[in-house]
Amino acid sequence: MSFRSLIQEMRDEFGSISRHSLRSRSHRGGGGAPRVAAVGPAEAAAMQQSCWAQLPPELLREVLVRIEESEALWPSRRDVVACAGVCRSWRGITKEIVRVPEASGKLTFPISLKQPGPRDGTLKCFIRRNRTTQTYYLYIGLTEALADDGKFLLAARKCRKPTCTDYLISLDMSDMSKGSNTYIGKLRSNFLGTKFTVYDAHPPYDGAVVSKSRSARVVGLNQVSPRVPAGNYPVSHISYELNVLGARGPRRMNCIMDSIPASAVQEGGKAPTQTEFPLSGLDSFPSISFFRSKSARIDSATSQLSTQKEEKLVLKNKSPRWHEQLQCWCLNFRGRVTVASVKNFQLVASDENGPTNQEQDKVILQFGKIGKDLFTMDYRYPISAFQSFAICLSSFDTKIACE
Repeated sequence: MSFRSLIQEMRDEFGSISRHSLRSRSHRGGGGAPRVAAVGPAEAAAMQQSCWAQLPPELLREVLVRIEESEALWPSRRDVVACAGVCRSWRGITKEIVRVPEASGKLTFPISLKQPGPRDGTLKCFIRRNRTTQTYYLYIGLTEALADDGKFLLAARKCRKPTCTDYLISLDMSDMSKGSNTYIGKLRSNFLGTKFTVYDAHPPYDGAVVSKSRSARVVGLNQVSPRVPAGNYPVSHISYELNVLGARGPRRMNCIMDSIPASAVQEGGKAPTQTEFPLSGLDSFPSISFFRSKSARIDSATSQLSTQKEEKLVLKNKSPRWHEQLQCWCLNFRGRVTVASVKNFQLVASDENGPTNQEQDKVILQFGKIGKDLFTMDYRYPISAFQSFAICLSSFDTKIACE
């Protein structure tokens, strides 16, 4: 039996248990509106007694390791996620096997989008813009092409206000409201579009302080765990300087990463690594094709203590060079950008974080245009897909004082 057939059989078995549970509860509930109730003790015991849950741990680990190693990219990687959803024992072993993007260079569970990218190499993504609906969609590429069908990661919706602009970021492309369980953060600009703040809806590190502007999101009480606060946690401040060179000059931007110490770009440096979404509703949301990790901890090695004692990481855009023959400013995007645009940029560690060296010359985030409404986004350690997406969204906003 192939791995795919085995996984399909497991899905069918647990699906039949779930359907039997719903039918029995529906008959007992009378003629009222149907309700989906939690799995009871009998059903839970049946799941635990399943033949799949009783596999010897050594054999189970060997099977899961082979599945993990054989699937590097989506959509085949969904089988790894399916294995994590079989039962508690499978979930625990899968969680141990699947490494964070920093080490593996792979995105598997939803929390991967909040974790730093790979140290060796970059994760190549692209953004599709819909001008009509003012929405933006982030995908990870499935091939070496600049853009393909891709695997959906994040979505954002632009919301104009009298004094600022918000970009609400969600795990679900069909629901980008702030009251949704899939809302994970936002980008907010000032009136001129020169200063931006990235807010995380979840604590980026242990002991993070919520913004005073709004301490909590307005959502139903049954959607948020009372033990974990949900609000606006500032993780980055982005500023665009006045363009002193006029129309011919490129934009100049600085990003202060509040949640990442400056030492993270050095050899052996560490950045905060979230390990779970505090919102329990993410587990049951049907349209998310990931599966969240189980641990409720945040990497203790990079807690608030280390980030407050050390300097914050500052990113700046890499200075382009003026090309006399082309009469334009140029950057080497290594074939990942094909259309000249004022929005194009590459971010590197600023000299403020110490003397210039080879580590700080590495491009941490690059963003560029390849079509009318199509842009590439490549990122690496120590920033995450969520942070990278938010920084790139700031480039889309109108900047009255910069252009």
